[in-house]
Amino acid sequence: MTTQINQDEINGIIWKSCDTFRGTVAASDYKDYVLTMLFLKYISDVWQDHYEEYEKQYGDAPELIRELMATERFVLPETASFYALYEERHQPGNGERIDKALHAIEEANGTKLRDVFRDISFNSNKLGDEKKKNELLRHLLEDFGQSGMNLKPSHVGNLDIIGNAYEFLISRFAADAGQAAGEFYTPAAVSELIAELLDPQENDQICDPACGSASLLMKCGRKVFDKTGSRKYALFGQEAIGSTWALAKMNLFLHGEDNHRLEWGDTLRNPLLLDETGGLLHFDIVTANPPFSLDKWGYDNAATDKYGRYRRGVPPKTKGDYAFLLHMIETLKPKTGRMGVVVPHGVLFRGAAEGKIREKLIEENLLDAVIGLPEKLFFGTGIPAAVLIFKKQKDDDCVLFIDASREFKSGKNQNELTEEH
Repeated sequence: MTTQINQDEINGIIWKSCDTFRGTVAASDYKDYVLTMLFLKYISDVWQDHYEEYEKQYGDAPELIRELMATERFVLPETASFYALYEERHQPGNGERIDKALHAIEEANGTKLRDVFRDISFNSNKLGDEKKKNELLRHLLEDFGQSGMNLKPSHVGNLDIIGNAYEFLISRFAADAGQAAGEFYTPAAVSELIAELLDPQENDQICDPACGSASLLMKCGRKVFDKTGSRKYALFGQEAIGSTWALAKMNLFLHGEDNHRLEWGDTLRNPLLLDETGGLLHFDIVTANPPFSLDKWGYDNAATDKYGRYRRGVPPKTKGDYAFLLHMIETLKPKTGRMGVVVPHGVLFRGAAEGKIREKLIEENLLDAVIGLPEKLFFGTGIPAAVLIFKKQKDDDCVLFIDASREFKSGKNQNELTEEH
Protein backbone atom coordinates (compact mmCIF):
# COMPACT_ATOMS: atom_id res chain seq x y z
CA MET A 1 0.00 0.00 0.00
CA THR A 2 1.52 3.34 -1.01
CA THR A 3 0.53 6.78 0.16
CA GLN A 4 -0.87 8.77 -2.75
CA ILE A 5 -1.37 12.01 -0.84
CA ASN A 6 0.86 13.82 1.63
CA GLN A 7 -0.01 15.49 4.91
CA ASP A 8 0.12 19.08 3.62
CA GLU A 9 -2.22 18.25 0.73
CA ILE A 10 -4.88 16.65 2.91
CA ASN A 11 -4.57 19.44 5.50
CA GLY A 12 -5.07 22.07 2.79
CA ILE A 13 -8.10 20.35 1.28
CA ILE A 14 -9.76 19.90 4.67
CA TRP A 15 -9.05 23.48 5.75
CA LYS A 16 -10.58 24.72 2.50
CA SER A 17 -13.77 22.82 3.34
CA CYS A 18 -14.30 25.34 6.13
CA ASP A 19 -14.89 28.08 3.53
CA THR A 20 -18.51 26.94 3.40
CA PHE A 21 -19.04 28.29 6.92
CA ARG A 22 -16.71 31.26 7.14
CA GLY A 23 -18.52 34.54 7.46
CA THR A 24 -21.80 32.71 8.12
CA VAL A 25 -21.25 30.76 11.33
CA ALA A 26 -18.82 31.50 14.20
CA ALA A 27 -15.66 29.34 14.17
CA SER A 28 -16.42 28.12 17.69
CA ASP A 29 -19.66 26.64 16.30
CA TYR A 30 -18.70 25.35 12.86
CA LYS A 31 -15.62 23.46 14.06
CA ASP A 32 -17.91 20.76 15.48
CA TYR A 33 -19.66 20.27 12.12
CA VAL A 34 -16.48 20.12 10.06
CA LEU A 35 -14.68 17.77 12.47
CA THR A 36 -17.69 15.47 12.76
CA MET A 37 -18.08 15.36 8.97
CA LEU A 38 -14.39 14.46 8.65
CA PHE A 39 -14.90 11.55 11.07
CA LEU A 40 -18.01 10.36 9.16
CA LYS A 41 -16.21 10.62 5.81
CA TYR A 42 -13.24 8.66 7.13
CA ILE A 43 -15.23 5.75 8.56
CA SER A 44 -17.34 5.69 5.38
CA ASP A 45 -14.22 5.53 3.20
CA VAL A 46 -12.64 2.80 5.34
CA TRP A 47 -15.91 0.82 5.13
CA GLN A 48 -16.09 1.27 1.35
CA ASP A 49 -12.43 0.32 0.89
CA HIS A 50 -12.77 -2.89 2.89
CA TYR A 51 -16.06 -3.77 1.19
CA GLU A 52 -14.44 -3.44 -2.24
CA GLU A 53 -11.50 -5.61 -1.14
CA TYR A 54 -13.84 -8.36 0.09
CA GLU A 55 -15.91 -8.09 -3.09
CA LYS A 56 -12.81 -8.79 -5.18
CA GLN A 57 -12.02 -11.86 -3.08
CA TYR A 58 -15.51 -13.21 -2.33
CA GLY A 59 -17.75 -11.60 -4.94
CA ASP A 60 -19.82 -14.74 -5.31
CA ALA A 61 -20.47 -15.03 -1.53
CA PRO A 62 -22.47 -11.96 -0.40
CA GLU A 63 -23.37 -13.59 2.94
CA LEU A 64 -19.68 -14.05 3.78
CA ILE A 65 -18.98 -10.42 2.86
CA ARG A 66 -21.79 -9.29 5.20
CA GLU A 67 -20.34 -11.39 8.03
CA LEU A 68 -16.87 -9.99 7.47
CA MET A 69 -18.14 -6.39 7.37
CA ALA A 70 -19.95 -6.95 10.69
CA THR A 71 -16.53 -7.38 12.34
CA GLU A 72 -15.17 -4.03 11.16
CA ARG A 73 -13.70 -1.61 13.71
CA PHE A 74 -16.73 0.62 13.10
CA VAL A 75 -20.02 -0.79 11.83
CA LEU A 76 -21.70 1.47 9.27
CA PRO A 77 -25.41 1.08 8.46
CA GLU A 78 -25.97 1.47 4.71
CA THR A 79 -28.26 4.51 5.03
CA ALA A 80 -25.83 6.21 7.45
CA SER A 81 -22.88 6.27 5.07
CA PHE A 82 -21.48 9.61 3.92
CA TYR A 83 -22.24 8.52 0.36
CA ALA A 84 -25.92 7.91 1.08
CA LEU A 85 -26.14 11.46 2.48
CA TYR A 86 -24.18 12.85 -0.46
CA GLU A 87 -26.57 11.28 -2.98
CA GLU A 88 -29.53 13.09 -1.37
CA ARG A 89 -27.78 16.41 -0.81
CA HIS A 90 -30.07 18.31 -3.25
CA GLN A 91 -33.20 17.19 -1.37
CA PRO A 92 -34.70 19.16 1.55
CA GLY A 93 -33.86 17.91 5.06
CA ASN A 94 -30.06 17.57 4.98
CA GLY A 95 -29.76 18.46 8.66
CA GLU A 96 -32.32 15.91 9.78
CA ARG A 97 -30.84 13.18 7.53
CA ILE A 98 -27.30 13.74 8.88
CA ASP A 99 -28.53 13.66 12.49
CA LYS A 100 -30.41 10.40 11.84
CA ALA A 101 -27.31 8.89 10.23
CA LEU A 102 -25.13 9.80 13.21
CA HIS A 103 -27.70 8.36 15.61
CA ALA A 104 -27.79 5.13 13.58
CA ILE A 105 -23.97 4.90 13.73
CA GLU A 106 -24.08 5.33 17.52
CA GLU A 107 -26.68 2.56 17.79
CA ALA A 108 -24.73 0.20 15.54
CA ASN A 109 -21.48 0.61 17.47
CA GLY A 110 -22.71 0.10 21.03
CA THR A 111 -20.50 1.38 23.82
CA LYS A 112 -17.68 2.42 21.45
CA LEU A 113 -19.52 5.46 20.06
CA ARG A 114 -22.30 5.86 22.64
CA ASP A 115 -23.34 9.54 22.98
CA VAL A 116 -20.46 10.76 20.79
CA PHE A 117 -22.82 12.70 18.51
CA ARG A 118 -25.40 13.58 21.15
CA ASP A 119 -24.20 17.14 21.62
CA ILE A 120 -23.77 17.89 17.89
CA SER A 121 -26.85 18.61 15.78
CA PHE A 122 -26.67 19.37 12.07
CA ASN A 123 -30.35 20.32 12.27
CA SER A 124 -29.61 23.18 14.65
CA ASN A 125 -30.92 26.72 14.15
CA LYS A 126 -27.31 27.88 14.57
CA LEU A 127 -26.98 27.19 10.84
CA GLY A 128 -29.83 29.52 9.90
CA ASP A 129 -33.36 28.96 8.60
CA GLU A 130 -34.26 25.70 6.84
CA LYS A 131 -33.37 26.87 3.33
CA LYS A 132 -30.03 28.40 4.32
CA LYS A 133 -29.13 25.43 6.51
CA ASN A 134 -29.93 22.96 3.74
CA GLU A 135 -27.73 24.86 1.31
CA LEU A 136 -24.84 25.12 3.80
CA LEU A 137 -24.95 21.39 4.47
CA ARG A 138 -25.17 20.60 0.74
CA HIS A 139 -21.96 22.59 0.23
CA LEU A 140 -20.32 20.82 3.17
CA LEU A 141 -21.20 17.41 1.72
CA GLU A 142 -19.84 18.52 -1.65
CA ASP A 143 -16.63 19.80 -0.04
CA PHE A 144 -16.04 16.38 1.51
CA GLY A 145 -17.28 14.55 -1.59
CA GLN A 146 -14.64 16.01 -3.94
CA SER A 147 -12.05 13.63 -5.38
CA GLY A 148 -9.24 15.14 -3.32
CA MET A 149 -11.04 14.06 -0.15
CA ASN A 150 -10.63 10.36 -0.85
CA LEU A 151 -9.68 9.08 2.62
CA LYS A 152 -9.61 5.37 1.76
CA PRO A 153 -6.64 3.55 3.35
CA SER A 154 -5.68 2.27 -0.12
CA HIS A 155 -5.33 5.94 -1.16
CA VAL A 156 -3.93 7.80 1.85
CA GLY A 157 -1.93 4.96 3.38
CA ASN A 158 -1.33 5.08 7.12
CA LEU A 159 -3.85 6.14 9.72
CA ASP A 160 -1.64 8.96 11.00
CA ILE A 161 -2.39 11.15 7.98
CA ILE A 162 -6.07 11.37 8.94
CA GLY A 163 -5.40 11.67 12.67
CA ASN A 164 -2.85 14.40 12.02
CA ALA A 165 -5.28 16.22 9.71
CA TYR A 166 -7.88 16.14 12.50
CA GLU A 167 -5.32 17.52 14.95
CA PHE A 168 -4.30 20.17 12.40
CA LEU A 169 -7.92 21.33 12.10
CA ILE A 170 -8.36 21.46 15.88
CA SER A 171 -5.21 23.61 16.20
CA ARG A 172 -6.39 25.99 13.46
CA PHE A 173 -9.79 26.35 15.10
CA ALA A 174 -8.04 27.05 18.41
CA ALA A 175 -6.04 29.83 16.75
CA ASP A 176 -9.33 31.41 15.58
CA ALA A 177 -11.37 30.83 18.72
CA GLY A 178 -9.98 33.52 21.06
CA GLN A 179 -10.70 33.06 24.76
CA ALA A 180 -12.60 29.80 24.23
CA ALA A 181 -9.59 28.07 22.66
CA GLY A 182 -8.03 27.08 25.98
CA GLU A 183 -11.09 24.95 26.68
CA PHE A 184 -10.17 22.42 24.04
CA TYR A 185 -6.55 22.63 22.91
CA THR A 186 -3.02 22.59 24.33
CA PRO A 187 -0.40 23.71 21.78
CA ALA A 188 1.39 20.69 20.35
CA ALA A 189 4.87 21.80 21.47
CA VAL A 190 3.74 22.21 25.09
CA SER A 191 2.11 18.75 25.00
CA GLU A 192 5.34 17.37 23.53
CA LEU A 193 7.41 18.98 26.28
CA ILE A 194 5.26 17.60 29.10
CA ALA A 195 5.14 14.12 27.56
CA GLU A 196 8.95 14.16 27.26
CA LEU A 197 9.34 15.18 30.91
CA LEU A 198 6.94 12.52 32.22
CA ASP A 199 8.63 9.76 30.20
CA PRO A 200 5.65 7.35 29.77
CA GLN A 201 6.52 3.64 29.81
CA GLU A 202 4.91 0.45 28.53
CA ASN A 203 1.91 -0.65 30.65
CA ASP A 204 1.49 2.85 32.14
CA GLN A 205 -2.01 4.09 32.87
CA ILE A 206 -2.15 7.72 31.77
CA CYS A 207 -4.87 10.23 32.74
CA ASP A 208 -5.87 13.79 31.84
CA PRO A 209 -8.77 14.94 34.08
CA ALA A 210 -9.38 18.07 31.95
CA CYS A 211 -8.61 16.49 28.61
CA GLY A 212 -10.09 18.92 26.08
CA SER A 213 -9.63 17.38 22.62
CA ALA A 214 -7.16 14.82 24.10
CA SER A 215 -4.03 16.17 22.37
CA LEU A 216 -1.91 16.09 25.55
CA LEU A 217 -3.18 12.63 26.46
CA MET A 218 -2.31 11.26 23.03
CA LYS A 219 1.17 12.81 23.06
CA CYS A 220 1.93 10.76 26.19
CA GLY A 221 0.68 7.57 24.56
CA ARG A 222 2.63 8.34 21.41
CA LYS A 223 5.86 8.51 23.43
CA VAL A 224 5.40 4.86 24.42
CA PHE A 225 4.55 3.84 20.85
CA ASP A 226 7.56 5.69 19.38
CA LYS A 227 9.94 4.05 21.87
CA THR A 228 8.57 0.50 21.78
CA GLY A 229 6.25 0.15 18.77
CA SER A 230 3.70 -1.08 21.31
CA ARG A 231 0.30 0.23 22.35
CA LYS A 232 0.55 -1.48 25.74
CA TYR A 233 -0.73 1.52 27.70
CA ALA A 234 -4.17 2.81 28.63
CA LEU A 235 -5.51 6.35 28.26
CA PHE A 236 -8.08 7.85 30.64
CA GLY A 237 -9.70 11.25 30.59
CA GLN A 238 -12.62 13.39 31.67
CA GLU A 239 -14.02 16.48 29.96
CA ALA A 240 -16.84 18.76 31.13
CA ILE A 241 -17.99 20.21 27.78
CA GLY A 242 -20.08 17.75 25.77
CA SER A 243 -19.05 18.80 22.27
CA THR A 244 -15.36 18.86 23.29
CA TRP A 245 -15.67 15.39 24.84
CA ALA A 246 -17.09 14.18 21.51
CA LEU A 247 -14.17 15.71 19.58
CA ALA A 248 -11.74 14.00 21.97
CA LYS A 249 -13.38 10.61 21.37
CA MET A 250 -13.21 11.05 17.59
CA ASN A 251 -9.64 12.34 17.84
CA LEU A 252 -8.54 9.26 19.82
CA PHE A 253 -10.19 6.87 17.35
CA LEU A 254 -8.67 8.63 14.35
CA HIS A 255 -5.22 8.18 15.91
CA GLY A 256 -5.82 4.46 16.47
CA GLU A 257 -6.10 4.92 20.25
CA ASP A 258 -8.89 2.43 20.91
CA ASN A 259 -7.72 1.53 24.43
CA HIS A 260 -9.19 4.51 26.22
CA ARG A 261 -11.83 5.43 28.74
CA LEU A 262 -13.15 8.95 28.38
CA GLU A 263 -15.87 10.28 30.70
CA TRP A 264 -18.12 13.26 30.16
CA GLY A 265 -18.61 15.38 33.27
CA ASP A 266 -17.15 17.91 35.71
CA THR A 267 -13.99 16.41 37.25
CA LEU A 268 -14.03 18.61 40.36
CA ARG A 269 -17.73 18.34 41.20
CA ASN A 270 -18.27 14.80 39.96
CA PRO A 271 -15.16 12.71 39.20
CA LEU A 272 -16.18 9.72 37.07
CA LEU A 273 -12.90 7.81 36.78
CA LEU A 274 -13.66 5.56 39.74
CA ASP A 275 -12.81 2.00 40.76
CA GLU A 276 -15.29 -0.77 41.62
CA THR A 277 -15.52 0.46 45.25
CA GLY A 278 -16.41 4.02 44.18
CA GLY A 279 -12.96 5.43 45.04
CA LEU A 280 -10.76 7.47 42.71
CA LEU A 281 -8.75 5.48 40.17
CA HIS A 282 -4.98 5.85 40.47
CA PHE A 283 -2.58 6.34 37.56
CA ASP A 284 1.11 6.16 36.71
CA ILE A 285 0.91 9.48 34.87
CA VAL A 286 -1.53 12.33 35.44
CA THR A 287 -1.26 15.39 33.23
CA ALA A 288 -3.46 18.36 32.33
CA ASN A 289 -3.70 21.91 31.09
CA PRO A 290 -6.76 22.82 33.19
CA PRO A 291 -8.65 26.10 32.77
CA PHE A 292 -6.67 28.90 34.42
CA SER A 293 -8.10 30.29 37.70
CA LEU A 294 -11.55 28.79 37.14
CA ASP A 295 -14.33 30.66 38.95
CA LYS A 296 -17.20 28.66 40.52
CA TRP A 297 -15.28 25.39 40.55
CA GLY A 298 -17.27 23.72 43.33
CA TYR A 299 -16.03 25.50 46.47
CA ASP A 300 -19.28 25.11 48.40
CA ASN A 301 -18.96 21.32 48.69
CA ALA A 302 -15.16 21.07 48.84
CA ALA A 303 -14.85 20.95 52.65
CA THR A 304 -16.94 17.76 52.73
CA ASP A 305 -15.44 16.16 49.62
CA LYS A 306 -15.94 12.42 50.01
CA TYR A 307 -12.69 11.64 48.20
CA GLY A 308 -10.59 13.66 50.68
CA ARG A 309 -9.01 15.69 47.90
CA TYR A 310 -8.88 18.94 49.91
CA ARG A 311 -7.38 17.63 53.15
CA ARG A 312 -4.39 19.96 52.65
CA GLY A 313 -6.77 22.93 52.47
CA VAL A 314 -9.68 24.28 50.42
CA PRO A 315 -8.65 26.52 47.50
CA PRO A 316 -10.22 30.00 47.12
CA LYS A 317 -13.80 30.24 45.88
CA THR A 318 -12.90 32.15 42.71
CA LYS A 319 -9.67 30.33 41.71
CA GLY A 320 -9.82 26.61 40.96
CA ASP A 321 -6.13 26.09 40.12
CA TYR A 322 -5.28 24.24 43.33
CA ALA A 323 -8.53 22.28 43.16
CA PHE A 324 -7.26 20.66 39.94
CA LEU A 325 -3.76 20.22 41.41
CA LEU A 326 -5.09 18.50 44.53
CA HIS A 327 -7.43 16.27 42.53
CA MET A 328 -4.54 15.19 40.30
CA ILE A 329 -2.18 14.49 43.21
CA GLU A 330 -4.86 12.37 44.86
CA THR A 331 -5.07 10.16 41.75
CA LEU A 332 -1.34 9.33 41.54
CA LYS A 333 -0.17 5.78 42.22
CA PRO A 334 1.86 5.63 45.46
CA LYS A 335 5.16 4.46 43.89
CA THR A 336 5.15 5.17 40.15
CA GLY A 337 2.91 8.26 40.13
CA ARG A 338 4.24 11.31 38.31
CA MET A 339 2.42 14.39 37.18
CA GLY A 340 2.85 17.36 34.85
CA VAL A 341 0.42 20.28 34.93
CA VAL A 342 0.25 23.70 33.29
CA VAL A 343 -0.60 26.54 35.70
CA PRO A 344 -0.69 30.36 35.67
CA HIS A 345 2.14 32.04 37.61
CA GLY A 346 -0.20 33.04 40.45
CA VAL A 347 -0.19 29.42 41.59
CA LEU A 348 3.48 29.88 42.57
CA PHE A 349 3.04 33.09 44.57
CA ARG A 350 -0.46 33.69 45.90
CA GLY A 351 -0.86 33.56 49.67
CA ALA A 352 -3.73 32.73 52.07
CA ALA A 353 -5.24 29.24 51.50
CA GLU A 354 -3.11 28.63 48.41
CA GLY A 355 0.08 29.46 50.30
CA LYS A 356 -0.77 26.93 53.00
CA ILE A 357 -1.54 24.20 50.45
CA ARG A 358 1.71 24.97 48.65
CA GLU A 359 3.64 24.67 51.91
CA LYS A 360 2.16 21.23 52.60
CA LEU A 361 3.02 19.99 49.11
CA ILE A 362 6.64 21.04 49.70
CA GLU A 363 6.68 19.43 53.18
CA GLU A 364 5.47 16.17 51.64
CA ASN A 365 8.30 16.40 49.06
CA LEU A 366 5.95 15.98 46.12
CA LEU A 367 7.12 18.88 43.93
CA ASP A 368 10.04 17.94 41.67
CA ALA A 369 10.40 20.87 39.23
CA VAL A 370 9.02 24.28 38.26
CA ILE A 371 9.52 25.38 34.66
CA GLY A 372 8.65 28.96 33.71
CA LEU A 373 7.35 29.08 30.12
CA PRO A 374 7.29 32.05 27.70
CA GLU A 375 4.26 34.30 27.37
CA LYS A 376 1.82 34.06 24.44
CA LEU A 377 2.26 30.30 24.02
CA PHE A 378 -1.36 29.42 24.71
CA PHE A 379 -4.35 30.21 22.52
CA GLY A 380 -6.79 32.64 24.14
CA THR A 381 -4.41 34.14 26.70
CA GLY A 382 -1.15 36.08 26.52
CA ILE A 383 -0.06 35.44 30.10
CA PRO A 384 3.02 33.34 30.83
CA ALA A 385 2.50 29.97 32.48
CA ALA A 386 4.54 27.35 34.25
CA VAL A 387 4.78 23.58 34.12
CA LEU A 388 4.88 21.89 37.54
CA ILE A 389 6.27 18.36 37.81
CA PHE A 390 5.27 16.26 40.83
CA LYS A 391 6.48 12.78 41.80
CA LYS A 392 5.17 10.45 44.46
CA GLN A 393 8.64 9.02 45.07
CA LYS A 394 11.66 11.29 44.69
CA ASP A 395 15.38 10.54 45.05
CA ASP A 396 16.05 13.76 46.99
CA ASP A 397 14.24 16.65 48.68
CA CYS A 398 15.22 19.29 46.13
CA VAL A 399 13.05 21.28 43.72
CA LEU A 400 14.54 22.20 40.35
CA PHE A 401 13.63 25.66 39.02
CA ILE A 402 14.07 26.40 35.31
CA ASP A 403 13.44 29.83 33.79
CA ALA A 404 12.60 29.06 30.16
CA SER A 405 10.66 32.30 29.65
CA ARG A 406 13.03 33.46 26.90
CA GLU A 407 13.13 30.13 25.08
CA PHE A 408 10.76 30.70 22.17
CA LYS A 409 10.40 31.53 18.51
CA SER A 410 8.47 34.76 18.06
CA GLY A 411 5.30 34.58 15.96
CA LYS A 412 2.78 37.16 14.76
CA ASN A 413 0.11 36.38 17.34
CA GLN A 414 1.54 33.40 19.21
CA ASN A 415 5.01 32.48 20.37
CA GLU A 416 6.20 28.95 19.63
CA LEU A 417 8.46 26.34 21.16
CA THR A 418 10.70 24.62 18.62
CA GLU A 419 12.53 21.28 18.94
CA GLU A 420 15.61 23.21 20.07
CA HIS A 421 13.70 24.90 22.90
